[in-house]
Amino acid sequence: MPAGQSQLSGKIFKFAVFEADLASGELRKNGTRVRLQEQPFQLLAFLLQHPQQVISRTELREKLWPADTFVDFDHSLNTAVNKLREALGDSASSPRFIETIARRGYRFLAPVEVLEPSPVEMNGHPSEQFHPELEVPLPRRSLTRALFAAIQVMYLCFYVIALINVSRADEITRSVLPGWAAVTITAAIMITAGVGIPLRCYLISAVAFDHKRLGQKFLKLFPFIFPLDELWAIAPFLIVSKIGIGAAFAATAALVYVPFSERTLIRLAYPAAKE
Repeated sequence: MPAGQSQLSGKIFKFAVFEADLASGELRKNGTRVRLQEQPFQLLAFLLQHPQQVISRTELREKLWPADTFVDFDHSLNTAVNKLREALGDSASSPRFIETIARRGYRFLAPVEVLEPSPVEMNGHPSEQFHPELEVPLPRRSLTRALFAAIQVMYLCFYVIALINVSRADEITRSVLPGWAAVTITAAIMITAGVGIPLRCYLISAVAFDHKRLGQKFLKLFPFIFPLDELWAIAPFLIVSKIGIGAAFAATAALVYVPFSERTLIRLAYPAAKE
C-alpha cells in the first residue's frame, strides 16, 4: 500500500451529513450506519481521497480489481456506482456527490473534510457517537427499536384486553359514576381502542422493518398519539378493585411518562428525524 494511502487508511472523511470511516469500513449518516457493500465503499473511499478530481475508469479498475481478477469490469463498476449513489441518496442526472464524466470517469463533487481519529479509535475502540440534538451517546439502534416496539405491543395488549372486557369495565364505571359518565367512558374505550389497534400495528411493522422515514412520520403523528396515550394512562383505574388505589396510581404515573419515552426512543433510533 502506498505511504500516502496508508496514512489515510485510518482517517474519517466527512462530507455533508455523511462520514466514511476507512478503518471500520462504515458509512454513517448523522451518526447512523448506512448499509453499503464492500466494493461500493472502496469506490467511495478512493473518490474521497481525490475530491474534485476526475478519476478514470482505468484507475478505478486498477484500484478495485486486482490484475488477475476476471470480471465484467464495466458492469461491475456501474453496479458499484449505482449502489453507492443509492446509499448517498444521489442521482446521475442531478449529482450532489458523484458526477459522471462522459467517456472519462467520475468526480466527487462535495467538499471533503478529513477528521483525525481520537487516540481511543486508533487503539481499535470506536469513540461514542452522539445524537446531533439530544447530545447523548447513541445506543445500539436494535435496542432502541426493540424498546419502542415493546411499548407498542403493551398498548396493543391494553386495547385488546379492554375490548374483551368492555362489559366488565362498564359495570365498574357504573358502580362509581353516573350513568351518562359510565356510557361516555365505555364509548371512549371502544373508540380509542378501535383507532389505536391499527395505529400500533402500523408502528410495530414500521419499526420491525426499519422504515427509514418512521422517525419523521412518528413525530408528525405525535400530537395525536400524545393525548391518546395520556388518556390510556388512567387504564389501571379500571381494575382498581383488583390492584388497589396505590398500585393504580403508581401505574398511571408511570404511563403518563411513556409517550415522552416513545419520542426519545424514536429520535435515538432515527437521528435525522426533525420535530
